[in-house]
Amino acid sequence: MLIFTINSDFMRKKVFILLLTPLIMALSCGEKQSQIKDSNAETTKPQSELAIVPENWIENRVLKAKEKLQLSEAGKIVWDAMEAHGGLSNWFANGPISFHFDYKPLDGGEPRNTYQTIDTWRSRARHYSAVDSTQQFGWNGEEAWLKAKDSTIFNYNTRFWSLTPYFFMAQPFVLEGEGTNLELLSQVEFKDNLYHAIKVTFDAGTGDAPDDYYILYFNIRSRKLEVIRYVVSYPGYFEKGKHTPEKFMELSGEQTVDGITFPKKYKTYWLTEEDKPGEYITDITLSEIKFLPELESSYFEVPKDAKVLEGL
Repeated sequence: MLIFTINSDFMRKKVFILLLTPLIMALSCGEKQSQIKDSNAETTKPQSELAIVPENWIENRVLKAKEKLQLSEAGKIVWDAMEAHGGLSNWFANGPISFHFDYKPLDGGEPRNTYQTIDTWRSRARHYSAVDSTQQFGWNGEEAWLKAKDSTIFNYNTRFWSLTPYFFMAQPFVLEGEGTNLELLSQVEFKDNLYHAIKVTFDAGTGDAPDDYYILYFNIRSRKLEVIRYVVSYPGYFEKGKHTPEKFMELSGEQTVDGITFPKKYKTYWLTEEDKPGEYITDITLSEIKFLPELESSYFEVPKDAKVLEGL
């Protein structure tokens, strides 16, 4: 009979190592996962640094807007238009928006061709010249600013233009704001289509030009916005109570970005006495649209080397 002897010290060491190994592996995996979490924490920006706002803010604002708009027939039509264009919730949830707005007057006016980024929640803006991106202007919510090598770069009122293109391209979503009044007019016909006509006016003290007004045509079948009639009463251009003759802007083409539908072109005419488009005066192209949910709020601050503009 063969007898095997076992070294008890050796066995105790072996058992200890076998028991210790899983613990070491668990600690190692935990350290790696911790490192991954720390890495993610470093790359994810805190909500407070971003221009986009928390979901519950959006939910509350959209709920209030819907409740307000449902109180009138005009408001219901505008709400339906918002839904047809992609929805107010989606509009805000997508975050800031950037786009190329190429404004070409056909009557000898000054062209205005910029890339611009807008904070859709707070109505802040930053523009870059399409020719030279170092030439910029904007609106930080309180002050207009300009960063240009000379006065010929932007030969127009940049404070006025900071949010003007946005107000057109962001229709009908901008109609939910405070101080905005909606009136249902008689239905109108244009190019064999029937439209709901809504007149938009503003309370005194709303924005820089509360005497502006708009008449919007919403296609009865598609519920989408297809015509904007408007006047410009900006105090930097006109005395109190005065404004441009009424214009007729036709929206054409469609492009959908992250669920939101925009036109591709705007053609502007002087309005005739018969409320029809007359002389063709402006051609506008809207392109290169994208939403920027990761954009930092500080992007809209006045640059250190920019000049703050005084007055209108």
